[in-house]
Amino acid sequence: MELLDKLNWRYAAKAMNGKKVPQDKVDNIIEAISLAPTSSGLQPFEVFVITNQEVKEKIKPIAWNQSVITDCSHLLVFAAWDTYTADRINKMFDLTNEVRGFKNEGWENYRQMLLKNYPQKEAEENFNHAAKQAYIAFSQAITAAAFEEVDSTPIEGFSPAALDEILGLREKVLRSCVILTLGYRDTDKDWLVNLKKVRKSKQDLVTLID
Repeated sequence: MELLDKLNWRYAAKAMNGKKVPQDKVDNIIEAISLAPTSSGLQPFEVFVITNQEVKEKIKPIAWNQSVITDCSHLLVFAAWDTYTADRINKMFDLTNEVRGFKNEGWENYRQMLLKNYPQKEAEENFNHAAKQAYIAFSQAITAAAFEEVDSTPIEGFSPAALDEILGLREKVLRSCVILTLGYRDTDKDWLVNLKKVRKSKQDLVTLID
């Protein structure tokens, strides 16, 4: 299966060579992010695509000085909503009605259920829920990158507070949750490039309940 072949090819690149990823491939990865499933279809996150080298240089020290931060072609920052609000929920439900061209009573009842539920919760609980949705899209981006034969590096090793400040995310009522670099592996500098992929056996990973 082609997809599995690509996933076997991919790994978390530890060094990149600075080569630019063609825009059409980046566009396809972004489209895959957009198509990712999210709870209630709210898409409670935004993605910042960074190619500005000065900005990447600012991020590198607050991300364990990882070279892929500055040597990658594109740096993707996934930033989740800091909380759920009535305005945010209504905006997505209104968009659905606009795109589909009609209102559905069950859908509108579901909107009211969410409005009575999410905005009343603590902001931290809401952020954690939104961040989980961002991670779904993040995972889909990794798969899409592999399909495009673009290397990527998932990064959680950074200071979210510092990154939020660099990108002005709090002013946008967002909080960073995870980073993905896109680029091409440096086969001369990456110690991981020729090592075998290691995964649990299916017996240890999967429990069949029939």
